[in-house]
Amino acid sequence: MRAFIFSLLLPLVLSACGADAIYATDAEVARARYVSDEPPSITLVTAINNRSGEGGHTGLIINGSQRVLWDPAGTWFNRAAPERYDMFFGMNDQLVDIYYDYHARVTYHLVIQTVPVTREVADLAIRRFQAKGAAPKAFCSRYTTSVLNTLPGFESLPTTFFPVTTMKAFAKLPGVKTRKIYDNDSDDNKALLTPQT
Repeated sequence: MRAFIFSLLLPLVLSACGADAIYATDAEVARARYVSDEPPSITLVTAINNRSGEGGHTGLIINGSQRVLWDPAGTWFNRAAPERYDMFFGMNDQLVDIYYDYHARVTYHLVIQTVPVTREVADLAIRRFQAKGAAPKAFCSRYTTSVLNTLPGFESLPTTFFPVTTMKAFAKLPGVKTRKIYDNDSDDNKALLTPQT
């Protein structure tokens, strides 16, 4: 009987945690393409609650043949950065700063960890994250780590639901550079998106 009830409820449960299926056109992605002068790298962005120390979100900035943002199950968006299933294209310096500003506020600070990689590894990361598809809500760290640990040099990372666990494991990677961003902006970060809606 339990199995029967579960089979009836499963579609409802899955629809409740379904991912957003946003898919920019090829033309939009091509127009937005941004190539950075900085060396190839993978940057883990972790939002940390200032009161509890718990992780609130995990995102990645990948700088390869182009610079993109992987923001699984996130709420950030910008009309200048077309999205395909949680990957945002055209991430120039201004858009990266806007992304950081959106997450850093009175209740959260950011931990930014950058690891140098080869162009080949960065581009492989872009392809694999694109293939992963959009993450369901609360799966930001799980989806991120399940792809990261398939990449050369990142095999030591555990697959985990917890952003702080991801951050601590990332800190042990060779060559990682870390910085933190604090901001006293209001906790109502949705106001930063309002002008676009």
